[in-house]
Amino acid sequence: MATEEKSKGPASYFPSIEKKYGQPIEHWLDITRRLRGMKHMEMVSWLKTEHGMGHGHANAIVAYVLAESK
Repeated sequence: MATEEKSKGPASYFPSIEKKYGQPIEHWLDITRRLRGMKHMEMVSWLKTEHGMGHGHANAIVAYVLAESK
């Protein structure tokens, strides 16, 4: 019997981000990776302003990208 493991942390938002904004999550991660050098909340604000993202979705993407570099 196969069990599907649910995503935890920021990645748990990815399916709803893809559904709501119509792009694969890799699209949003690539855009956000180009913002490195900005502070966390600056990146969140940019995604909200430039792409109309909700705070939770933008924050999840930024947190995921910043965690990659740790």
